[in-house]
Amino acid sequence: MKKRATVIGAGLAGCEAAWQLARRGIPVTLVEMKPHVFSPAHHSAGFAELVCSNSLRSDRLTNAVGLLKEEMRQLGSLILRVADATRVPAGGALAVDREAFSAGVTREMEAHPLIEIVREEAVFLPQENAVIATGPLTHGALAGQIAALPGLQTLHFYDAAAPIVSGESLNMDKVFRQSRYGRGDDYLNCPLNREEYEAFYHALLTAEKAEVHGFDGTQVFEGCMPIEVMAARGEMVMAFGPMKPVGLIDPRTGREPYAAVQLRAENAAGTLYNLVGFQTRLKWGEQRRVFSMIPGLENAEFLRYGVMHRNTFLHAPGFLDSSYQMIGRPGLYFAGQMTGVEGYVESASSGLVAGISLARQMLGLPPVDFTDLTAIGSLAHHVAHATGDFQPMNANFGLIAPLDAHIRNKQERYGAIAARALNVIEALRSNPLCEDFYAG
Repeated sequence: MKKRATVIGAGLAGCEAAWQLARRGIPVTLVEMKPHVFSPAHHSAGFAELVCSNSLRSDRLTNAVGLLKEEMRQLGSLILRVADATRVPAGGALAVDREAFSAGVTREMEAHPLIEIVREEAVFLPQENAVIATGPLTHGALAGQIAALPGLQTLHFYDAAAPIVSGESLNMDKVFRQSRYGRGDDYLNCPLNREEYEAFYHALLTAEKAEVHGFDGTQVFEGCMPIEVMAARGEMVMAFGPMKPVGLIDPRTGREPYAAVQLRAENAAGTLYNLVGFQTRLKWGEQRRVFSMIPGLENAEFLRYGVMHRNTFLHAPGFLDSSYQMIGRPGLYFAGQMTGVEGYVESASSGLVAGISLARQMLGLPPVDFTDLTAIGSLAHHVAHATGDFQPMNANFGLIAPLDAHIRNKQERYGAIAARALNVIEALRSNPLCEDFYAG
């Protein structure tokens, strides 16, 4: 009987890992605790539930996460295939209809003949032939067993999600549709003049915040910072961050507004919008009061308030290798945000690498090193080899090995790095020892 792999957790990373294993002929048991147990951040019984945002960020090759997505497409990513099929307009970004995306991934998992789904909470840590992708809210008996693994340290920080409002409740006399720099009209924009911005800023400073156990105000990941924490850092910080007006022209005035709040569609129908960059831990009543001060949101119907929750990560350097395998226990892999990658795409990419690596190990094939010349490989190398104060990391060009010859123009330089990376991926796919890349 062929050996069976176990994947624990049916988020983006777990589903991608299970898919990569199964498409290489490895039977997989996919263990998911929902709908019997839900984490504080999850609400749907479907797989690959998107919590913080519906955006998978830029799709341009001159952006590191855009390059990462294209590499994953070339490597047969399930997550990217379903995301492309359920995308909603978002300018140069890849955003998806959350429900359609989750439903699509769930159908693929349920339909694959080599994937057996077990809906129960995992309480035992497998010894081998397993990918653990239980996410940054891993708890209970399994969390205790992971924490007890030799040589492991844990890293805690806090994460926040943005509110969602009803599209029909927006005041379209004030809101205008436009993407930055004339790149389409996929975003709605709420313009603020100086007086409106200052009033909003002062309201944020005095708004009442929900308590989060153990939160001391310093344990916030910079890439998902609550808007009120941003405001506390200075009056103009928001105007240079999520409320920057650059690249927008208010059609009512013909000028760039003093500041602007962007809204991004949550679904294909355009009935739901999230406040871009407005992760928050304000109390729900305070969110309604303060965010309703934004022009266009005076009568907004809040369909989901922002929430904040604890995230727990492995201290990966020295514990995981560049395939996300535990160094001290061959055959045991980790994937997703618990490894110290940050972001939906990055999480899925770690599942892809872990799934491919475990499958090749079980098939007796040599390991594949995606190298730090690629976005997918450089992220894995960072997780394995980062020095100093290890922090969660998004894909970025700073992780990828520089070009031999310096190119002064940044966009041209990033374009050359992307072209080189895709050549590396194509060379891997053309290697006779990587025929499994075409399986399934």
